[in-house]
Amino acid sequence: MANAHVLGTSHRRPPVKDLVRRIREGVAELLGAPDGYEVALGNGGSTAFWDVATLCLVERRAQHAAFGEFGGKFAAATSRAPFLEPSQVITAEPGTVAYLEPADDVDTYATPHNETSTGAMAPVTRPARPEGAVVLTDATSGAGALPVDLHQTDVYYFAPQKAFAADGGLWLAVLSPAAVERAERVEASGRWVPEFLSLTTAVANSRQDQTLNTPAVATLLLLADQVEWLLAQGGLEWSAKRCATSAETLYTWAAQRAWATPFVADPRERSTVVGTIDLADEVSVDRVVAELGANGVHDVFAYRKLGRNQLRVGMYPAVEPDDVAALTACVDYVVDHL
Repeated sequence: MANAHVLGTSHRRPPVKDLVRRIREGVAELLGAPDGYEVALGNGGSTAFWDVATLCLVERRAQHAAFGEFGGKFAAATSRAPFLEPSQVITAEPGTVAYLEPADDVDTYATPHNETSTGAMAPVTRPARPEGAVVLTDATSGAGALPVDLHQTDVYYFAPQKAFAADGGLWLAVLSPAAVERAERVEASGRWVPEFLSLTTAVANSRQDQTLNTPAVATLLLLADQVEWLLAQGGLEWSAKRCATSAETLYTWAAQRAWATPFVADPRERSTVVGTIDLADEVSVDRVVAELGANGVHDVFAYRKLGRNQLRVGMYPAVEPDDVAALTACVDYVVDHL
C-alpha cells in the first residue's frame, strides 16, 4: 500500500515531519513568500484561525472588510472579544465587495481574498496607514488559485479543502516577520491564550516541521501532493490562468442565456474560483440541481444562507476547464427539458 509507512505514524516521527516540510516549503514556493516570511500550520481550519488571530494578532482594534460569510464571521469574533475595542466593520451587499480603508485608530486589517459564499473576490492590497498595522487575508478559497503579492499582507491564511483538493480541519498561514513579532508581543502581554490557539506555539512547532497535536495524516498527504502537482504544472501563474479560463467559460455562458445572470455584477469582482450564477424565477434551481444530481453531476447548489435561485460552481485548479464547459451544456439540456 502506497504511503503505508506514513499512515499511523506519530506526527513527531520523520515520515510525517517530512510531509510537513514538503508542505511548508512547497507553499512558500507556490505563493512566492518574500524573504523572512514563514509558513505555519495547525489543527482546526480557518474557523479556528479566526480565534487564533483574535487572541494573538489584534492588539486593540481591528478593521474588517465583510462582504460574505467568512468576512462577517471573523468580524463577529473580534467584535465579541472582551479584551478588544469594538471592531470597525466595512460591509457590502452580497455580490459586491467591501474594501479596507486607511484608519489611524486600528492596528489590524482583515479581509477575505475570495468569498466562497458569494463568488466575489477582492485584491490583496495593504492600506497606507497606520505604520505598524498588520494585514490579515483570509485566503481559504483563493490560496493557490488567485494571483497574490504577499508583500501586501502579513498573514495569508487558508485551509486545504478548496484549491488544494485536500480535506478540512487544518489551517495554514504565511506569516511576515511583523506578524510573528506582533504575536510574540501580544502573547507576552499577559493576555490569556490557550495553548491550542497560541500562534507562537504553532510557529515554534512549525519550525520543527510538526503541529502541536496530531493532525490528520491523510490530509497532509493530499495537501503535499497537490502543492507539488501545482508546482510541476507551472506554479501559481499556471493555476491562476487555468481558473481564469474556467471562469471565462462560465460567465460568458451565463451572459448568453436569457435565464442566467452572473450574480456579481462587476466583472472585476467576479471570482475566478467560485462562480455564482442567478437563474430566472421561472427556472427552479432546485429542479435543475435535482436533475443534475440524478445524472451524477453534484455540488452546484447556492450557499445556504443566501437563499437565492442560484448555481454555485467550483473552478479550482483540480477542475478541468473542459468540465466547466460540459457542466454548462448539462444545465442547458436540463433547462430545455424542464
